[in-house]
Amino acid sequence: MSKICELLGCQYPVIQGAMGVICNPGLVAAVSEAGGFGLLATAFAKDPEVVRDQVRETKKLTDNPFGANLIAKSALAEKFAEVLTEEGVGTVTVSGGSPKELIPFLHEQGIKVIAVVPTVGAARGAESAGADAIVAEGTESGGTQGFGGVSTIVLVPAVVDAVNVPVIAAGGIGDSRGYGAAMALGAQGVQVGTRFIATNECIASEIYKKIIVDSGETDTGLVNLGRFQMRALRTPLAERMIRGERGPDNFFAPAAINESWIRGNLEAGILPAGQISGMVHEILSVREIIEEMVG
Repeated sequence: MSKICELLGCQYPVIQGAMGVICNPGLVAAVSEAGGFGLLATAFAKDPEVVRDQVRETKKLTDNPFGANLIAKSALAEKFAEVLTEEGVGTVTVSGGSPKELIPFLHEQGIKVIAVVPTVGAARGAESAGADAIVAEGTESGGTQGFGGVSTIVLVPAVVDAVNVPVIAAGGIGDSRGYGAAMALGAQGVQVGTRFIATNECIASEIYKKIIVDSGETDTGLVNLGRFQMRALRTPLAERMIRGERGPDNFFAPAAINESWIRGNLEAGILPAGQISGMVHEILSVREIIEEMVG
């Protein structure tokens, strides 16, 4: 058993990425039921009780371990962590900023911490702060990114060489070939996001899923949102934003996200997705994806 599986208590070292409002309990539970490690997302939660409800709903669907993602810069991160502790969730990933201030508090709560990082320097900093493992996320990945990142195939071995804790690879992984490549680079597990959007269990709009399935390898782009950027599908709205013809406006307000990600209104917001979209050709069950990946 890999160190990642020992750390998480799962059968396979396949972690589902935190995909915002489309990390529904059914998806999270399906990943854990299939032997992976599901993650609830807290990025858009405004109330700790919402997180509690999501945890309890997931527990109804699986007896296997699952975790949650916390945003380092969120003012509610500690409140969310307290709820997770009360509900028996023992592992979190921390992204969206340096985890240094949050890790001691999480460890006091008895929570294991996996830090998501884009550089070797950030990985070393997270390890020094006490992170139990590292997710090395390359720029192929979908969703929020910083500037000046590097590809997964460069980042993962560099981080493996730089730290002594287990490393999980993320970005551009969606099948057994990507899984095998990550292991060859020295990772002990993989984090998968985009591939799990195009599944039967995900509540993302069928329009969102179809665009992923129909995409080629160049059909995502980086949208500059000021303090950060986001890799998203090249919908007409995203294209206008990439060209600088539209600003970020309120495309990340909860109402806009629900309208675009869940209802499929392509003018309401942009659709995060990684470059692996070009290798996703059908909508499958979570179990089919995980079994092919590790098989």
